[in-house]
Amino acid sequence: MTSLSKLSAYGKGFQLKVLGALLTNKKFLLNTRDLLRIEYFDSDAHKWIVDTIVRYFDKYHTTISMDILKVEMQKVENDILQVAIKSELRNCYEATQEDLEYVQEEFTTFSKNQELKTALLNSADLLNQGDFDGIRNMIEKAMKAGMDKNMGHEYNKDIESRYRQDYRPTIPTPWPLINESVQGGWGPGDLVIVFGNPGGGKSWTMVAAAGHAVQMGYNVNYYTLELGEDYVGKRFDCYFTGYSIQDVNSHRSEVENVVSKLKGKLIVKEYPPKGASINTIKSHIQKCIDMGHKPDMIIIDYIDYLKAPSRHKYSERKDEIDDVFIAAKGLAKELQISILTPSQVNRAGAKDDVIEGDKAAGSYDKMMVADICLSLSRKKEDKVLGTGRFHFMKNRYGMDGMTYDAKVNTNNGHIEILGGTILEESSDKNRGGYKEVAQRFFALEHSQSGS
Repeated sequence: MTSLSKLSAYGKGFQLKVLGALLTNKKFLLNTRDLLRIEYFDSDAHKWIVDTIVRYFDKYHTTISMDILKVEMQKVENDILQVAIKSELRNCYEATQEDLEYVQEEFTTFSKNQELKTALLNSADLLNQGDFDGIRNMIEKAMKAGMDKNMGHEYNKDIESRYRQDYRPTIPTPWPLINESVQGGWGPGDLVIVFGNPGGGKSWTMVAAAGHAVQMGYNVNYYTLELGEDYVGKRFDCYFTGYSIQDVNSHRSEVENVVSKLKGKLIVKEYPPKGASINTIKSHIQKCIDMGHKPDMIIIDYIDYLKAPSRHKYSERKDEIDDVFIAAKGLAKELQISILTPSQVNRAGAKDDVIEGDKAAGSYDKMMVADICLSLSRKKEDKVLGTGRFHFMKNRYGMDGMTYDAKVNTNNGHIEILGGTILEESSDKNRGGYKEVAQRFFALEHSQSGS
């Protein structure tokens, strides 16, 4: 393993990326902690940053937050140094993520070589003394420096990490009630399934979730295995402008105006049913990352239509579906991004006012893999009235079993989840059929408007 002789030879941009990684990447900091030496850095501001990072990590076993850095920076008595530190911290956080993996690996190699060089120089005195065991121990220690030390969440040490607000950075949904129930929104590594009957608005729910994320500045990849790319794009036009799918063609100038103001970036990619696997999706994501588009959230419409990751001939369709969903969950965990997908319910579920978990089509076990399972029930009368019911079938981050009335517009994807919670299931006979559903819905909407 070769490296340059001095860190300054790599250039300032390289050093800023190293410092940025030390400020934000706990795994990198953990593995390089025993290699960090402030004398590697020439700038006094950089030396102060490294020293502060190390002192905080040694005490709290995690990366230092920006708020703590601001407090520590105020303790610097030298005004010129304080200004320099502030400027360099800004540069560290704004440093590009390009080639970051190479930067981290190269810095680790450089530091290991420096550690080994120091050990060899110090062993000269031990050699004169004939202390070969001391030489061996010193060299072995230098060789082990920088090895992977990530054992997982160290319960006794990682209290600070557990109680930070950003311990699970989430992407908020368009629906405050959902956000409250899942601790803020979709989190890294989450697999979210929205069940529903055919034509019930599942794909529009995906559009709403993705569109809201893009409006907030997140990058989204939307994979469609059912509809065409252009048509899905027009659905997003409808969501962003509010026009129906029938009227949006007449409002292109407004579409262009709205799209130009979006903070995030959306990629829609079409594959034929059974024409792609999870590995296909993974390869496309890597291609996007290489081209400067790193997705924060993935929509796959539908995961059920993906090929199984194995060429094994399945005796039952259920086993193939299970393998596909397990592979999707694995991809979400590996990339640390949330994956959302709709899924069908069986014929019995299509007739229910509230769709429960036992009505999942294909395989019930897909619910075991998912972190959050929602269902959207919309019977024929709901489709006429523009109503529906969202139900929490499963929720790893809070309570489940709640059901909320919803206002669902399948012309533009505008979905409103209302505050009324149905605590008990009942049949159409007990609830008075769809007329009572409509009365209950509009009464709730009326009370929320305050009129």
